[in-house]
Order: sequence, then structure tokens, then C-alpha cells
Amino acid sequence: FPPSHHATLASEFAQELRQYGHIYMYRFCPTLRMRAYPIDQYPCRTRQAAAMMLMIMNNLDPAVAQFPQELVTYGGNGQVFSNWAQFRLVMHYLSEMTEEQTLVMYSGHPMGLFPSLPSSPRAIITNGMVIPNYSSRDQYEKMFAMGVSMYGQMTAGSYCYIGPQGIVHGTMLTVLNAGRRYLGSGDLRGRVFVTSGLGGMSGAQAKAAVIAGCVGVIAEVDEAPLRKRHEQGWLMEVTSSLDQCIKRIREAKSAKTPLSLGYHGNVVDLCLRRQIKAINKLADAGMHFWDYGNAFLLEAQRAGAEVQKVGGGATEFRYPSYVQHIMGDIFSLGFGPFRWVCTSGNARDLAVTDNIAATVLEEMSANVPERVKQQYNDNIRWIREAGKHKMVVGSQARILYSDQKGRVSIALAINQAVADGNVSAPVVISRDHHDVSGTDSPFRETSNVYDGSVFCADMAVQNFVGDAFRGATWVALHNGGGVGWGEVINGGFGLVLDGSEEAAKRARLILTSRSADDNCPAAICVFLCFAGGSSLLVWKFKRLRDHPAHHGGEQAVACHHALSCAGRACAGSCPAGLNSRAKPPGCVKNQPQNLSICSNFT
Repeated sequence: FPPSHHATLASEFAQELRQYGHIYMYRFCPTLRMRAYPIDQYPCRTRQAAAMMLMIMNNLDPAVAQFPQELVTYGGNGQVFSNWAQFRLVMHYLSEMTEEQTLVMYSGHPMGLFPSLPSSPRAIITNGMVIPNYSSRDQYEKMFAMGVSMYGQMTAGSYCYIGPQGIVHGTMLTVLNAGRRYLGSGDLRGRVFVTSGLGGMSGAQAKAAVIAGCVGVIAEVDEAPLRKRHEQGWLMEVTSSLDQCIKRIREAKSAKTPLSLGYHGNVVDLCLRRQIKAINKLADAGMHFWDYGNAFLLEAQRAGAEVQKVGGGATEFRYPSYVQHIMGDIFSLGFGPFRWVCTSGNARDLAVTDNIAATVLEEMSANVPERVKQQYNDNIRWIREAGKHKMVVGSQARILYSDQKGRVSIALAINQAVADGNVSAPVVISRDHHDVSGTDSPFRETSNVYDGSVFCADMAVQNFVGDAFRGATWVALHNGGGVGWGEVINGGFGLVLDGSEEAAKRARLILTSRSADDNCPAAICVFLCFAGGSSLLVWKFKRLRDHPAHHGGEQAVACHHALSCAGRACAGSCPAGLNSRAKPPGCVKNQPQNLSICSNFT
């Protein structure tokens, strides 16, 4: 700011700091309506920059964002930028950017446009990268107030949020697979799913319950988000009467009718009188409980609640996380969130891409192992029904889960549709936090890693760097997301599919999967990657058989880790039906005439 303005601005900023605990620079908040405008309405020198502008404005759309005036997209404090001056500067830089420049973002601060190659990312984003010993909540509060660091959650500060739809799909899959694990059936008609929260992310639970076919009851203490979700059509019914709530549960359960019922009140009043004690009592009586990703059990343990698991590891509690019991094996198969945004803003384009994705998965499902086929079928069901559930909030976006082959095939088909004119404008693809390799989160996404490496963050960092050199349009690396500051490192990306062969080449490179377990599903994942003609080259791991000599705490873990050449890798016991003709060498690669990856996983 010019020195002539310093006295005025300093007084304003000091007042904001005293009043809000942070300097938001509200005088620079734009007056235009904040939303994702069609891509051709953005001033730019490259459409890659225009796509980022569209994604940024979608993250700040009042219909999408939780607290847009504070630049918070979701999660209570997940920001796009730290203040409104940064928004203006970033939009200016993007409007001037060429395809030989990269915008460098440092916790919301635009450092400028730096010379780069056409193949380089157009933006490099880091949020909350703090020296480990200082990555505490107290330090975060101080750094946030000072404006020197920022909490970007997972898709707020990486410009990839698509509204609650992003988590609806993951929640639907979790509920369906929980039914298979706990109830022995994927048919959830007449089953009751009780949960709480209707905010930016948890608002997805209501819609997910209905799509899964069960009776979903969601408690929310704040009436504003409750009414907002009802008005948006995400909640079918709302009541503040506990008696009415119970009455409707019984009616829907008896009729086996899907229902999403919002209860204005505390979940403790609904079914949990003494949160943990009540959970323990209900679980003993047959209720299935799991921690769905907000580190509830971790915080309960820190508060002294009885959730410890006798003999359990650092990430194990009396109850499992949804990753440990339900979704972990699905992640190990290489499945993770694959999302796209139609930059035209045209609902027709979204319908076309929905059909493309469903058709691709239907064609592929005939020639995959049964475990993979089941996940394909869940996603085909999702995508075929997505339009009628009216989940679009903000940009014309969609999400589904797919493995490596499915992601690549869908991306290439969409890119071709853009080239042919069947989709009228470029499409942006990205991912959410449930990615199989973008997140190191010991109390959520990677909580089922037991070889001692659960608190290591190499995978997320390597993913971020790898996406940068494999052709992403922009990449992001964040401290925090979902379970809190200092508890997770995650990487994200955005890729513009503009119909060019260059975009197709980048999609093939970026949309590969790296599974995080040495288990059977991961072996299937590697096998399918090799079978698809990949140039992937990895070690094939031998699982260490149980042996009395190998039991004994950290020594045993270290022994297992060394003998299996590191647990965080694609490996596992041989999946049925995938045995090859010959044993592989110690290191294996794609050998069409002798595909031996799964010959002897013992």
C-alpha cells in the first residue's frame, strides 16, 4: 500500500484485529456477486488462469461457503485467503498470467508471478507449512491473528471445493459398506443412521442417507444451517420435537422408506445422554459406532473419556475409525474421490459428463475382480441417480470414486468430449481428501497403517511434488484438514481438460494411484495397473508370516518393516483368481508375456 494510506489503513486494521482477532481488510471486499461465472467471462491470457479464477470464486460463493465474509469455505476456519486484499491481488495476477509464468502462494499471500515452463503448474500453493515443533493449536491462533500462516482445510485453500456434494458421495459409500460389514447387507431399507451436524461438510449426511436408502436422523444445535439445508432440499423434514422425531423414525423404519430428518437439538438429547458412556452402553447392546473423520475419539481420549483399546496402537481406540473398519480396504484398491467442474456453468454439460462417467464404468465393470466390480456398481448407481437428487450448489460439479484405470478412462473421455464439442467448455478435474495417496492423516485417511509409519508425511509431500512435474495445472500442500492443524499433511491438485492432446497426456500421468497398504486389496490395485500397460516399476513385497519370534512391540514392527521392504507400498497376499504362471523376480514391472505380480504373495 502507498505510504500515504498507511495511517488510515493501520487504524482500520488495528480495529479489525481487536474486534475479530484477525485482519480481514474488509474495505477491499468486492461488491460484485461472488459465484462461479462461465469461464469465458474472466479476463485472462490463458484459460488455465481463468479456470482457477472460477474455482476461487466458487469457493467464496455465499451459497457454497460457510462464512464467506471471513473467506472461510468450510470446516469453521478453512480459508481461501487470509484477507480480501489477497483476493484482489490473486485475481489481478491470474488475469495477467501467461503460460510461461507460475503464481506462488504462501499461506494466502501471493508472492508474485515467476518465470516457468508451459508444462509447469500455473500455481504452487502451500498453506500452514509450520516447523513441526510449532505446529500446535496455540501457535496456530497466534499465527492466524498475525496473518503469517493460514488453515486451508483440504479443498478451501486449494480452490477445489464443490459444496457438500463432495462429501455426500463418500458418506454414501461409507454407509453402504458399513451395512455390508456390520449388518451383512447393502440393502439398508428400514435401517436407522443417527449422526449430528449440518454444516459445510456434515450437511452431506442427510442426502447420503437417502441415496443409500436408509432413515437418516441428523441433530444440529444451530438452527441457521438446519434451515439452510432444508431450503436447499438436502433435508426432507425438520423438527424440534424429540417426540415427533422418534415418531417419524418409527414410521419410516416400519415402511422401509428413505428419510432424512433434521432434529433441531443436541445429539446428546437425541440418543446420547453421556456421550462416551452412552456410546459404550449402546454398543454393548448391539449398536455399531464408528468415528467418521473428525477425530472425535482422539479428542475424547484427550478429555479423559473411556475410549482406549487395551493393547492398541497410537491410532487405535475402543471403536474403529471408518477407515480402519469400512473404507480402508476400498482405498487400498486404489479407489478415491475423482471430481470435475464444468467451467461453462451449463447444466447440460454436467449431464453429458455424468453419462460419460457412468458409461465408462459400466463398460469396465465386466472385466474386473468382484471386489472392484462392487465398488464400480456403487458408483454407477450414484452417478446415474445424481442428477435427480439436485446436489449442485455453486459450480456445475460432480464427484465419484474410482480406481486408477477408471479415473484415467473417464478423464480421457471427458477431454475428448471437449475436443469434439459435446462439452462446450473446458472441464477442471481434482480430488477430495479421501484420495488414496494425497493425505497422511493418522487419525483418519491413513489410520489403518500399522507398520509404524502412520505419523510419517512423506507420501503426501511426494504426491504434491509428483503432481507438479506430471503436469497438474496447480498443486497445493496443506498442514491440517478435517482433523485439525498439526494432525495431517495433505496434497491437492487441479487439472484443466481443454480437449487438447497435451491435456490428455497430463491426465494419463497424474491420475495414477499409489496405495498405502501391504494388503490384498493393494495387490489387486497394483495388478490392475500393470495389466493396463503402465510403465510403473515397483518392488513386489512379501508379507511376513506370523511367528512367535516376530511378536514383541517396536522390535517386531521394525523387523516386519525391514523384511517386507517398507509397509507403505502396494503389496499383499495373493488375491484369488489373479495368480500368474510364474514367480516374479524381486523387482517387477509390466511384462505382458509374463505378468507375475501376484504369483506368490505369502
